[in-house]
Amino acid sequence: MKRAKKLGIWMDHSIAYLMEFTNNPFEIRTIESEFPENKKELNFDKGANPSINTDKHILYAYYNKIGEAIKNYKQIVLFGPTDAKVELFDVLSEDHRFVKIKVEIKETDKMNLHQQHEFISKYFAKN
Repeated sequence: MKRAKKLGIWMDHSIAYLMEFTNNPFEIRTIESEFPENKKELNFDKGANPSINTDKHILYAYYNKIGEAIKNYKQIVLFGPTDAKVELFDVLSEDHRFVKIKVEIKETDKMNLHQQHEFISKYFAKN
């Protein structure tokens, strides 16, 4: 029986670390955003700020790059310290190509690569 393809993605608004769950050492793929590092989140409460449309366009392009990278997986866990994972989930939810992919969101703190690897190993060992 072929094992379902499982992927963990630790992400914030500037970078995503994609790690496929396998018995072998993890291969880590990174996807970087053009979103300015000095911005933690989009803030839509400041009125008609023209930079918001630019920020949304940058983030949408980033989420689309991630979407292209994950379209062949069956189960994905999105985790990290910001709302980027929820925003990505919303983008994926609106795209019919991702209907059959099980996506779960987990809130975590900032993590180094070792901690991310441990998180994914524990998460998929239970699922």
